[in-house]
This record gives sequence, structure tokens and C-alpha cells, in this order.
Amino acid sequence: MFVLGVLLSIFLLIKGNCSRVSWENIYGNLHNRLNEVDEADYKPHIIFILADDQGYRDVGYHGSEIKTPTLDKLASEGVKLENYYVQPICTPSRSQFMTGRYQIHTGLQHSIIRPTQPNCLPLDNVTLPQKLKDVGYSTHMVGKWHLGFYRRGCLPTQRGFDTFFGSLLGSGDYYTHYKCESPGNCGYDLHEGEAAAWDQDRGLYSTLMYTQKATDILASHDPRQPLFLYLAYQAVHLPLQVPAQYLAGYHSIANPYRRKYAAMVSCLDEAVRNLTLALRRYGYYDNSVLIYSTDNGGQPVAGGSNWPLRGGKGTYWEGGVRAVGFVHSPLLVKKRRRCRGLVHITDWYPTLVTLAGGSLEEELDLDGYDVWEAISEGRPSPRQDILHNIDPVYIKARAGSWEAGLGVWDTSVQAALRVGRWKLLTGVPGYGDWVPPQTFSTLPLAGRWQQERVHWDRGKSVWLFDLAADPYERVDLSFRYPRVVKRLLLKLAQYNRTAVPVRYPARDSRSNPQFRGGVWGPWYEEQGEQEKNLLPRYVEDRLKKEQKKNRFRGRSRH
Repeated sequence: MFVLGVLLSIFLLIKGNCSRVSWENIYGNLHNRLNEVDEADYKPHIIFILADDQGYRDVGYHGSEIKTPTLDKLASEGVKLENYYVQPICTPSRSQFMTGRYQIHTGLQHSIIRPTQPNCLPLDNVTLPQKLKDVGYSTHMVGKWHLGFYRRGCLPTQRGFDTFFGSLLGSGDYYTHYKCESPGNCGYDLHEGEAAAWDQDRGLYSTLMYTQKATDILASHDPRQPLFLYLAYQAVHLPLQVPAQYLAGYHSIANPYRRKYAAMVSCLDEAVRNLTLALRRYGYYDNSVLIYSTDNGGQPVAGGSNWPLRGGKGTYWEGGVRAVGFVHSPLLVKKRRRCRGLVHITDWYPTLVTLAGGSLEEELDLDGYDVWEAISEGRPSPRQDILHNIDPVYIKARAGSWEAGLGVWDTSVQAALRVGRWKLLTGVPGYGDWVPPQTFSTLPLAGRWQQERVHWDRGKSVWLFDLAADPYERVDLSFRYPRVVKRLLLKLAQYNRTAVPVRYPARDSRSNPQFRGGVWGPWYEEQGEQEKNLLPRYVEDRLKKEQKKNRFRGRSRH
């Protein structure tokens, strides 16, 4: 209809001005207008849904007892990403999605950004929504940010989003939107734009509230103009809260944590269904790309399940970093299949910018790859390796040493790397249990679900697995293949030479919401205030000691 309108307008222009306008000019104007229409039609609407703490097995098509008919249908009609990786905790995954860069290149290698820290996604990084805005996209975010807010420049609306509605912190109450970081350090965390959303708060469960907000955005936007919608649900992160009606189908689950968690996933599934219906209703669907992803593995102690993968959230075992993910789009060339090529969360940045017709300048220094052809057409993935992380602050492997690292790496440092079929871990990867679907034992006094415990070998600080043959990480091959271990350790060392200093500042007492009317929000002055050292003194001292020790060991080897 829009094209017909353009043609009609030009026809009337010709009729009224044929004595003054040449046919060459008319044809040129028509050609330019049609090119503009074609270009606008070509840019797909991008909808990125990020679930929080959903485990690998917490979706129906991975064999879960949790009912997820919407996710199952969307995935089955699209492309399931069955070799897809994220980070083991919240902030790192979100930072890598926003920048297309590994943590070691943004300074966010250690832990998460906490509410009281003067820290955020470094401002010199060009974010994904900023790149999409450059090529004409309207950009909107709904949901959980968790990339820092200590100064105004860190807020979503300052990092590329036209609008923002959601929370700035990593967790909070699903109904009241309050969060206590410590006693006496509590505040309200629901925002619209850069202000508290008091007038928007109706005490609605956040999964339902965020879906309604996203639907409102679709209803008010012109589908002829490209849209980027980032919908980062709070669900299914702790606390375990859910409207009672979603519990009805899970009375058979004995474990109360798993039962409530399952209900939260079902509510999330229904929310995605309602969003998909809105995409159709308001005219977006036929020119849309919908991506669904989890941000990290599930927490077994909080009802999540990563079975049969090893470990969970916060660990570098597969259960912590291998994610649920799929792409659903009418624009896919080959649908209804599984993509087994290697895909990482950093890959969305170059993939989506390229899909939108944007440019990827060399100075962006990306770690991600454009994987659209691998997903859409079934071609081989350009990605052959993944640096899961190198955390120089988390040094707890007492058995770790340069000797254990064959003289090329200190294995007391927590690090994880995948190259092809091989995966290497050093330091303390996190608890490595295999936790089956959670059911209570029938034995007396069995107060927790059964699980396969791992006898922790305190003498170990390096592991090697062949994920092609052993995706569940049951057989450590580090002793059998020392040459492979050394090759991967050298790769770790190579990555480490490109790392920037860790950003992990100490708590700032000015962050207390009591100083801002009980609301979590920026507390730094935007100008005229010098930032303090971003490393707490105890971390700085530890790193200096390690560097001194490493220099001594280096001299002793030569």
C-alpha cells in the first residue's frame, strides 16, 4: 500500500507539472523513492528475548517435564542452536551481547556489576543498539539491564536505546520491584527512561508487565520502519515468585523449588506466545527475526536443571555456559532444523549489525563472528574457538602452578577455553556435580534430591575434555594428551596478552538509595569528578603479588 501511495503521488505530480518537469527527472525521483522503500522493507525487525537463569533442560524440546509449547513450536519451526554458548553469570553475558567483545577486552572479567559499585559497561564501547540506530532502527529495551548505572552516561537510554522500561539491578521482587543489597541499603528498582516508574507500577508480576510494555511498543511503532526490541526478562531468576494459576499443572513435582520454578517457566512461555501474537497482529512478523537465548545455566539449588550437562550457573562446566537458544524467522532460508555449528553470544553483535545493513569498523575490535549464513543456510560456522574467560582476580586453586601449566600458564588462575572439539579448564571451574531432574528420594530422612556427587581432587588445577565424544565432561584427558593441553595453554596465554585491567571497584556508600528518595539510580556527578582506582586495594595487592611471583618464576626458568 505504501508503494502504491508513492506511485499515485508521483502520477499526480506528473499530471500537474508535466510542462515543467522532464521525464528523466521524474524517472530518477521514482527510482530513488522506490530504492528508499525497498531499503526500508529489507531491514528486518529484530526481537531479542533474553531469559534469566533458565537451565539447559528447562525447555520442552530438551526433554523437560516443564511445559513450554510456545518455545517448542517457535524453535521447531526455526533453527535450534544446539552448540550455543553464553557466560556463566549475568553481567558478562549481557556485556558480550551489547559489545560483541570478550570480558577480557572490556575489563569485566571478574564477577558481576553490583549495585553499590561505581562501575558499568565501559563508555568507550560502541553498543549494538547504537550501531542499529546508525542505520535507521528505532531501539527499545524492556526488562533487566544489569550493566551498571552509577552515572547517567551508563543508563540504557545513554547507550543506544530510544526507550527503556525495566530494572537496573540484577534481581529484585517480581511484584514490588524492591531490592536490598544489604541491611539498610534497600531501594525501588523500576524505571521508565531515566526516572523511577512510580506511575507505571501497578504491582503486576514483572513477566506479565514487561510483555505488556513490549506489546505497547509494537502497537505504537510504524512497522514500515525497522525496529530493534531487546526484551530481557527477569524470569526465571530468584526469588521464586509466580502467580498461583501457573502452579496448577505441576502438583506432581515433589520438590517445591522445582515446582515453583516450573510454573515461572510456563508463565515465561505464555509471555513469549503473547509477544509473538502481537508481532503478527501489528504487522511485524513477516519481516522479523526473533532470537531466544538464556543468559547462563540454571541454578539446581533454585529449581533449575542442566541435566545431563555438568555443573550449573556460576561454573565453567557445560551446565554453566551451554545455553538454550533458537532463531525463528520467515527470513530463514532453511527452517525446521538444528544448527550444530559453534555459536557464542558475542556473535549476535556482528550478525545483527550486518543483517541490518550496518558496517563493522576495524576499530570495534570484535570477538564475535557473523554467523547468519551458518544459522540461516546451514553453512559451517566461522567460529572455531571460544574464550569462556580468564579471571586474574579469582585465584583459589591452591594446587595451581606454572609447573602444572607446563611452564606456559599459571593454573591457579580460573580460565576456560574451547578450541574445536577440545575444552580446557584451569583453576577452580566451580562445583562440577551432575544433577538429575529434581525429585525427592523415597528413602527416610532424604531431605534433598539425589545427585551424582563428584569427589573433588584437590590436587588438580587443569582439565581437558573432548566435547565431541564426551559432551558431559566425564572423562578428563589432560594426562593422556599433554601436547593438546600445552597447545591450549599457549592459546590462553596469547589471549591473556590482549586483556585489559579488571574493573571491579570497591563499594561506594553514596550508592545507598536513601540519598535519592529510596530509588536505585546514578549517584556520581557526570562532570568534574575523578573516578578512583577501579580495583579494590585487596585485589590490587593480590595482583601485584602474583605479577611479582610470575616475574620471579620466569627468571628461574631461564
